[in-house]
Amino acid sequence: MFLIDFILHIDVHIATLVTQFGSWTYLILFAIIFIETGIVVMPFLPGDSLLFAAGAVAATPAGIAAGLNHWVFMILFFIAAVAGDSLNFWIGRTGGYKLIRHPLIGRFIKEEHIREAEGFFEKRGAAAIIIGRYMPIVRTFIPFVAGISQFSYGVFLRNNVIAAFSWSLIATGAGYMFGNIPFVSAHFSVIILGIALVTLLPTISGIIRSIVVSRRAKKITKSKN
Repeated sequence: MFLIDFILHIDVHIATLVTQFGSWTYLILFAIIFIETGIVVMPFLPGDSLLFAAGAVAATPAGIAAGLNHWVFMILFFIAAVAGDSLNFWIGRTGGYKLIRHPLIGRFIKEEHIREAEGFFEKRGAAAIIIGRYMPIVRTFIPFVAGISQFSYGVFLRNNVIAAFSWSLIATGAGYMFGNIPFVSAHFSVIILGIALVTLLPTISGIIRSIVVSRRAKKITKSKN
């Protein structure tokens, strides 16, 4: 319940962090993005909505008084995304299948998410690293799957840098420019929910397609038997 409330009212929670911790808010939000992208069992943490809200808060009087700067947020989120994805990649490279099969950790790594990331990665190749950055849940599993598949880290890093830079610039910049428009401020929770739903649509669509394909394959197998 707290996580849902945090996501829906993320602007309020970030404002509270600013009031309580001042410039330490930079480190706290950096850590959230790093964990969301770097730890494969944490795909549910906020990403796009957090960047948008951070940009919006940086433009408020409270954010300005605390010395928060949207450019600093952009740089920190960029570093957090690149570092987190790199960590996730090497976790997959060095022990991916062991984690999936682990009796405890494996419970937090949904098989359908791995299949979705694998299918997306196989279909899109290196471009999946860039596109996946804009897809919640999938973006946490793409680096992990890339590591498992023994994908070239050099190619991964190059695309990862492009993805993280554009993601941080667009999401944080949009929050800074539009987050404090009266209409946006008045309907912030609805807009954050809309952002979450829009970014989740490709993931949901992919899961539905995989389920449909799986059921069709089972029916074909049964009819042959």
